[in-house]
Amino acid sequence: MILQQYLYQIIATVIAIVVFVVLRYLVNSIIGKFGRKADFGESRTQLVKKYIDYFIYALAVLTLVSIWGIKPEQIFLFVSSVLTVIGVAFFAQWSILSNITAGIIIFFSSPFRIGNTIRFVDKEFPIEAKIIDIRSFYTLLKTAKGEEITLPNNLLLQKGIIIITQQS
Repeated sequence: MILQQYLYQIIATVIAIVVFVVLRYLVNSIIGKFGRKADFGESRTQLVKKYIDYFIYALAVLTLVSIWGIKPEQIFLFVSSVLTVIGVAFFAQWSILSNITAGIIIFFSSPFRIGNTIRFVDKEFPIEAKIIDIRSFYTLLKTAKGEEITLPNNLLLQKGIIIITQQS
């Protein structure tokens, strides 16, 4: 009796889960192919896959919530409340969000790559170093003297960068 009462929701849930699993697989394979073709590092490709996965999971949850009968007004109220709390938290931590966003921009626009030697144009602290790794929040550099420097990704987009040598 209960199974028959919720048959539509059960079928729709199974279909939605299958669609989102297939979507996640397809998107991740496209990102992987793009990363290999553009010669991006595996860590950079995995980072973007993780961000896309979070987005797909959020869409899946919203879809499942709507399938099981929560009214759109209730969903809107819930989502707006959650986004308000998240917005306040991110406003307090804007540099974290800024560095994550900058990391994604650097990944897709690839103005420089791992292995490039760059000059970070800054009056107070000029740096010339080789890019060792580009991570979610920062880029790791190594100077000719062997010093390791971490620069926040948002600074790499805000300041001028001169690419001295291409990837070795």
